[in-house]
Amino acid sequence: MSTVRAIYPGTFDPLTNGHLDLIARGAKIVDHLVVAILRNSEKGEPLFTVPERAEMIAEATRSFGNVSVITFDGLLVECARSHGCRAVLRGIRAISDYEYEFQMAMMNRKLDPALETLFMLPAEKYTYVSSRLIKGVFRLGGDVETLVPPLVMERLRTKMLNSAG
Repeated sequence: MSTVRAIYPGTFDPLTNGHLDLIARGAKIVDHLVVAILRNSEKGEPLFTVPERAEMIAEATRSFGNVSVITFDGLLVECARSHGCRAVLRGIRAISDYEYEFQMAMMNRKLDPALETLFMLPAEKYTYVSSRLIKGVFRLGGDVETLVPPLVMERLRTKMLNSAG
């Protein structure tokens, strides 16, 4: 019987409950899920360093026996191949996500026809949640406590205190 390893890439800046929902559900359908943090993102200045993000994800997924956390640069298909992954897990919240994710999936298929893409919908309560939205609302003093894991909330508060002082 073959083992199915999947990779879930992203910036995870910060990790949200929507991400955690997909990780938990994805880990139930594959033998091993590799959460891959993209080091060089085009999404602007990060709030958390890559090691901080890796630590938070590792802590939040510690109870899962089949999830590991890595970081990567470059092509996702190369990272997936080097970690023995046969599938890419991606979340789709809205039509706008689908258009982008469809293009990425087709390019990944062109680069590595053996790598499949699995699209998952988040739980309804997280369909509007994004890391960018979390950061923006939190910076303006809004309550995001129910949208991120407790350890991420602690780190957000610490970041805010450190930047204010």
